[in-house]
Amino acid sequence: MLVRICSAALLSLLLLGGAAQAQVQFQTPQTSLRSLFKMPDPRGEFVRLCAPHMVGRWAHPESVCSCLHDHAAATVEDADLREALLRGISETGVPTIETAWVPASKQSEIGPTFTKIAKPTLQCMFEPATDQ
Repeated sequence: MLVRICSAALLSLLLLGGAAQAQVQFQTPQTSLRSLFKMPDPRGEFVRLCAPHMVGRWAHPESVCSCLHDHAAATVEDADLREALLRGISETGVPTIETAWVPASKQSEIGPTFTKIAKPTLQCMFEPATDQ
């Protein structure tokens, strides 16, 4: 009988201890991993690198760069091609993809990627948003 009581008490302590620990875990504030390590925002970093290439070309270089980033991210589904396109824009200020930046198996998709991004690129550059 004593063994049953001790077993029940031990089991209760384990269950209550686990529940308390779980409750503490859920009460901690959610902090993003980026803020813990002070990592830059990828979009902000892109605009920071792109904007100097747009100065003198456009009245609002940051807006053009933001627009290019958003359209490239939304239009180009393939991660490798999207990353190469964003790299080209941030390094040159115009949509550019070097073949060395994409795997050989995807290099044939560079042309169709430019076709997809052509209209949004022209809109970003020549039809600025009305809130500017």
